[in-house]
Amino acid sequence: MSKTQVKGENPMLIKRISVSQKRQITIPIEFYNSVGIDKEVECYVQNDTIVIRPVRESSGEFDEQILADLIGQGLSGQELLGKFKETRRQVRPAVERLLDEAHRATQGEASSNTYEDVFGSEAE
Repeated sequence: MSKTQVKGENPMLIKRISVSQKRQITIPIEFYNSVGIDKEVECYVQNDTIVIRPVRESSGEFDEQILADLIGQGLSGQELLGKFKETRRQVRPAVERLLDEAHRATQGEASSNTYEDVFGSEAE
């Protein structure tokens, strides 16, 4: 049974779903369709809440920089296209590694760099 709860101007669809013995859930079709889930979702915990949201491929934040670098390397045509796709797929894992490293540093589990370590001091 689902119900719609209205908070402010945004109605919120709420549905109670069961969890299997293997800790699996089935996403209700109306939720699945409304948020545009394709092949994958990402899941994280925030403020004691489990958030499940569709995985969105890169929205192009680094596309111009990637293309400029590859063109600067003399690539063009199909070679450029292939290398661009390969490089673009590497962006998300690289950012996730950086975030993980930053999290471990804040927990004291890894070394961290100061601003001066990264950019040098103003006197240099």
